[in-house]
Amino acid sequence: MGIQSAFIKPLYPFTDSDHEVGVLSINQLPQYGLALDAEDAVHVDLEAARQVEQLLRHCPAYRTTPLHSLPRLAAELGLRGILVKDESTRLGLGSFKALGGAYAVIRTVIVEASRALKRQIEPKNLLDAPVRSIAASLTFACATDGNHGKSVAAGARMLGARAVIFVHQGVSAERVDAIKALGAEVRRVVGTYDDSVAEAARACSANGWAAISDTSWPGYTTVPRWVAQGYTAMVREVCNELRDPPTHVFVQAGVGGLAAAVLGHLALTLERRPRFVIVEPERAACLHASSLAGHRVAIAPAEPTVMSMLECYEPSLVAWSVIAKLADAFLTVSESDGIRAMRQFARPVQGDTPIVAGESGGAGLAGLLSVVANRVDRQALGLDRESVVLLFNTEGATDDSVYRSLLGIGPDEVRSCIRAGISSKKDHAGSVDQ
Repeated sequence: MGIQSAFIKPLYPFTDSDHEVGVLSINQLPQYGLALDAEDAVHVDLEAARQVEQLLRHCPAYRTTPLHSLPRLAAELGLRGILVKDESTRLGLGSFKALGGAYAVIRTVIVEASRALKRQIEPKNLLDAPVRSIAASLTFACATDGNHGKSVAAGARMLGARAVIFVHQGVSAERVDAIKALGAEVRRVVGTYDDSVAEAARACSANGWAAISDTSWPGYTTVPRWVAQGYTAMVREVCNELRDPPTHVFVQAGVGGLAAAVLGHLALTLERRPRFVIVEPERAACLHASSLAGHRVAIAPAEPTVMSMLECYEPSLVAWSVIAKLADAFLTVSESDGIRAMRQFARPVQGDTPIVAGESGGAGLAGLLSVVANRVDRQALGLDRESVVLLFNTEGATDDSVYRSLLGIGPDEVRSCIRAGISSKKDHAGSVDQ
């Protein structure tokens, strides 16, 4: 396909007949609207983000990722603006997860080295020989659908530590190879993501390894809070570019770590709080189910979802504590809507910037498209011509073959459109395309 192929057959106007309408539930939990617990707030506030930024300055691959504006899509949807934080190039790993797992690895090494050397280790000391010697004695382990494991593996390799990554049977060979390429050992686990989490925790306990999980459970909360804290650097980048805060934020969720970081940081730092909508695949909507149950619940595994990085069946304990208080609504989206959002990013309304979004990267947009096409849901969330919606493209094409099979176009062809000179301009929503 030529360069113009990414612009054929734009997916507008949007009508109810174009997709399956998702299920929207307004937050009616008793803790909704309460202040965050101090331990939750301290990991997602402004100072938390600054701590992450301080560490990122020591990473040669660190670059601010783009905040795109899609003014023409916004006009088609009857909105004032749509902003997309594009994590498809984050630290060369292709996902926002690059910020969380690696940050937790670094924090763990700092704690262990400070204890062993009997002095406080600073970020500038991380590559010193005594610190690297301690890091080399550590093994870090986690479960992953692909992206979190790459982050942990990259953090371990940077510091000279060992990494063992557990993947379930649904993780593709290309994603496994990407983790191995970072020097990690990969172990397959029969079952779902939740089964791989359990096996990683068992192995860490049996072998004395350091568990770097992005989900949490009773008795295991510190590291998952560090992982979520890592994500606040991304949210801070967004805030640094905004002239005015968004009115709405649609953010996808698996176990909820990203959503907790986004909701917590924006609620604590913006003068005017947006409305927050949690978006999940209908086949793995554990947060939505928990909101309806009135408490955190695990759901039974169902048919796998194409939005594979969101295929989680039990919310993180610490993430749920934040989300239950701050989320205004919970929304499920169908498989077809998830793919449709990927296509909308890749084949935008003429004049908007093409974006390479992986299967889970477009879930927030899938939720927005579902809501704006439903008059009742749209009114319930107060979406109108004055609304500015913030979305997160949480991953690029982390498996090129899967991306092409779903869209009929490869990620390189979409990138060629970007390189061809899509215009950068400021718009009324307060964003600058980069």
